[in-house]
Amino acid sequence: MKKTELLAPAGNLEKLKFAIRYGADAVYLGGTEFGLRAYAGNFTIEEMKEAVEFAHDHNSKIYVTVNIIAHNEDLDALPEYLLSLESLGVDALIVADPGIVKIARETVPNMELHLSTQASNTNWSAAKFWYEFGIKRVILARELTLGEVKEMVEMVPEMDFEAFIHGAMCVSYSGRCLLSNYFAGRDANRGQCAQPCRWEYDLIEKKRPDQNFEITQDHLGTYVFNSKDMNTIEILPQLIDSGLKSLKIEGRMKSLHYVATVVKVYREAIDLYLNDPDNYELKQEWITELNKPSHRPFFPGFYLEDPKENKDSQHINTSKYYRDYDFIGVVLEYDENKRMAKIEQRNLFSVGENVEIMNVKGPSFEFEISEIVCNEEDVNIDRAPHAQQFIWIPVPQRTDQGAILRRYSK
Repeated sequence: MKKTELLAPAGNLEKLKFAIRYGADAVYLGGTEFGLRAYAGNFTIEEMKEAVEFAHDHNSKIYVTVNIIAHNEDLDALPEYLLSLESLGVDALIVADPGIVKIARETVPNMELHLSTQASNTNWSAAKFWYEFGIKRVILARELTLGEVKEMVEMVPEMDFEAFIHGAMCVSYSGRCLLSNYFAGRDANRGQCAQPCRWEYDLIEKKRPDQNFEITQDHLGTYVFNSKDMNTIEILPQLIDSGLKSLKIEGRMKSLHYVATVVKVYREAIDLYLNDPDNYELKQEWITELNKPSHRPFFPGFYLEDPKENKDSQHINTSKYYRDYDFIGVVLEYDENKRMAKIEQRNLFSVGENVEIMNVKGPSFEFEISEIVCNEEDVNIDRAPHAQQFIWIPVPQRTDQGAILRRYSK
C-alpha cells in the first residue's frame, strides 16, 4: 500500500526535533513573518536553517507557513523572504492568499506550494482551479465528510490532498472568524487570533445594560462558540483509504508532551495499517495515550456526518481542558551499567512519586522514583524543584534518549 505522510506541528526547534524523532515524515512551522500563529515560538531564519538540516538528515521534510490573508503593506518584504526560504532548502510553502500565490510563482517558481486550510477548499472544482495556478497540494477544509474527501481525490487525481486528523477545531471556517478583530483588535487572518470563541458569554437586555442574564442554567454562563477537539484514531483506516496523501496534526502552540505523544500514536497506527490492513485492529492503548496530554473533549470531526446535519456534534459547553498526566522531564541519556537516566526537569517531582516513561519507540512503563541525584553537586536530593535542572534517577529498564517522563495528575 502507498505510504501516507504523517505531518506534525512544530512551534519551536525543540518540538520539531521531538516530532521527527517520534516519527513525523514532515513538519510544518512558521517563521516570524507571514504565518497564522503570531504567538507561537516561531522560527528565525537561522533556526529554520538548523531545522531543515535536522529534518533532511532524518529523511523528513519541512513545510513553512506563508498563509496570512495579506494586506498591501504585507507584500513589500515577501519576495526577499521567499527567496531566503528557497535558499534554505525548505520543501514547500503553505499559502492561502491568491496574491501571495502569484508572487510566490513569480519569485520562487521551483518551490512546491500547498494550499492552506485557510483557503477553505471544499469542492473539487476549486481544487482544479488551484492546480492550474501551480498548487501541488490542497489542505482540505475541516468541514468535509469522508465521502466528500473521497470524491475530491477521485475528481482531481493530479492533485495531492492533505487533511487534519487531530487537534483543535475552529468554530468558523478555519481562520475566517472576525470575532477576534471585533473584540480584541487582533486579526485572526494575520496570525493574531485571541480565540474569543473560547470565552464565556452572557445575555444582556438592552434596557438593563448593567445586568447579565445567563443563556443557560449553568451559573458560569454558556460557551456558545466552543468546539471539541478532533481525534480520528478510530477512523484512521477510512482516512488512509480515502486516498489522502498527508495526514496532519494540529498544534503549533501545543506542548512538547502533546507533540511527542500524538505523533507516536498515529505513527504506530499508520504503520500497522499500511503493513497489514487485513489484520489491523484498533489498540485501546492508543486511545488511552491520546487522553494523556492536555485536550478538550474529543469527536471525530465532521468526517462521519455533515456539520449542517448535526450542529451539536462539535459544540461543548465549557472551555475546560482535560489532562491525565503532567509532563515532568526529558531523558537526555541512559547509563545501562548503573541503570540510571539523566533527566532534564520540566516540572517539580520528588522521591517516592510514581511516574511513567514514554519511550520514543515501544511501550511506556511505570516505576517509583527511589532516588534523585543532583547532577551539578553529585548529592542526593529529595525533590527536583528547578526548571530545566539536570538530575539522575534510577530507571529499572533501558530507556531512549528523548523519552518523556510524566506523572499521573488525577
